[in-house]
Amino acid sequence: MAESAFPRREPVTTEPRLARWSLIGAVLALVGILLFAPLATVFAEALAAGGAAALASLGSPDARAAIGLTLTVAALSVPLNAAIGIAAAWAIARFEFRGKALLVTLIDLPFSVSPVVAGLALVLLFGVNGPLGDWLLAHDLKIVFALPGIVLATLFVTFPFVARELIPVMIEQGRTEEEAALTLGASGWRTFLTVTLPNIRWALLYGLLLCNARAMGEFGAVAVVSGKIRGETTTMPIMIEMLYNEYLSVAAFSLAALLALLALLTLTLKTLLEWRCAELLSATRRY
Repeated sequence: MAESAFPRREPVTTEPRLARWSLIGAVLALVGILLFAPLATVFAEALAAGGAAALASLGSPDARAAIGLTLTVAALSVPLNAAIGIAAAWAIARFEFRGKALLVTLIDLPFSVSPVVAGLALVLLFGVNGPLGDWLLAHDLKIVFALPGIVLATLFVTFPFVARELIPVMIEQGRTEEEAALTLGASGWRTFLTVTLPNIRWALLYGLLLCNARAMGEFGAVAVVSGKIRGETTTMPIMIEMLYNEYLSVAAFSLAALLALLALLTLTLKTLLEWRCAELLSATRRY
């Protein structure tokens, strides 16, 4: 009997079927316990008194202020991080200079430093008793316990996301297309807009989504620099903690459910983006 024209497919794994399914079941159980069960609990508690009560709690002045401040901080910090991340990635991917390895290491610093420590450092630097305190007070500038301090804290904890997504992509793409554009007479700014930016747009968008998710959910650093002034410097995560400590469960879980929905929306966009440009984004995983 003639052999098939197609080679026989070998099994991907050699483990027994029982072992494979046991491992898969254990992983699914852990995911359910650690991820889905807490999320389900949050939404169940938010709706415990009915949808009308949940919506009413979200419409309170303090909740509206927290939602508005969270979105404002994200709207300010994400574009700033985009600009800083592009500049850092450009410098690392396009130039050779002494201290380059140190710069790459410093970009990862927010991953290793506790957000609480970062917030405390900002308080010590920009507070009334800090080295810049007298100057800020003389010019009526308020950083700590105000919006600028919250934005600075958010910038610190979210800084690596954009740069870390762009650096490997720009290194892999090289400088050939940009040098060709410059040779043809394009200015540096036009080269960036017509060549560099289109080439990195998907990785940039991916980094911005991650940055936005962290910006909206940051608690530690913002809790230190904000002062937790109700209705003024309380973001959604801080307001959730305050409401929970006051035994206002429906209000706390309603706000937590809204924050979770925003996170799930970001995750959905991130997944769609990964499907859209999986090959390009895979470069970031090889760096």
